[in-house]
Amino acid sequence: MTERPKKVTAATVVRTERPTPHLIRLVLGGEELAGLPVGAYTDHYVKLLFPPAGVVYPYPTDLATIKREFPAEQWPRLRAYTVRAWDATAGELTIDVVHHGDEGLAGPWAARLSPGDRVFFTGPGGAYAPDPAADWHLLAGDESALPAISAALERLPAGARALVFVEIDDPADELPLASPGEVELRWLHRAGRPVGDALVEAVRALDFPSGRVHAFVHGEAGFVKELRRLLRVERGVPREALSISGYWRRGLDDEGWRSTKPAWNAQVEADESTALPA
Repeated sequence: MTERPKKVTAATVVRTERPTPHLIRLVLGGEELAGLPVGAYTDHYVKLLFPPAGVVYPYPTDLATIKREFPAEQWPRLRAYTVRAWDATAGELTIDVVHHGDEGLAGPWAARLSPGDRVFFTGPGGAYAPDPAADWHLLAGDESALPAISAALERLPAGARALVFVEIDDPADELPLASPGEVELRWLHRAGRPVGDALVEAVRALDFPSGRVHAFVHGEAGFVKELRRLLRVERGVPREALSISGYWRRGLDDEGWRSTKPAWNAQVEADESTALPA
């Protein structure tokens, strides 16, 4: 995975939109976005900075400077968000933020933003784009993966086959997804079930097409773990043909998940190695 040096970039809110009841779309602009290195991947992400109340950092700056010059209790909280779109001609960066009322950090913040407000972030990073040589593509995720899935579908070669599963709360959260590929899209409505249950059920029931798959599976860590085992162990998908990661984990805030994720990943890989044939 590549990531731009952790320089802090300042952007200005150009406009905000509400494509669905639980989604806030931020369109950011400003001179500092010129030349932003977005385009190699469809899962490009930036990390938004959230300083504690009343704390103002010098600018320009970077994370290393902030951590060196400010006590730990004044360091910013970070939240990673996928770049939904980058219009280099207009100099506009689009980020989609899931919003569930007063829940969480980024959702309520995004709901308060107005044109002219300043937003600070590091990045972008990224690692995945659909392999044009693959025979077919599998894309599966929850709301947190929807921006990357949308960007990936737009990047597919004309006629490329893609089977897509997206789990959301209810039909009101569906979005039109455009693609030059041959896409079979299935929206899975949670309807009160635990996150990931419907998604795992649907992918497990899939009659896998023949040929080489390139898969993208991201979202809540619990279902990601189940689908990783399904793909790697039961279906024999090679590691290099799979982009898979837990963006978040039930019961943990982002800081808690990031602090435990390395150990969690190591355990998943150990279990997988034991289950795979020698």
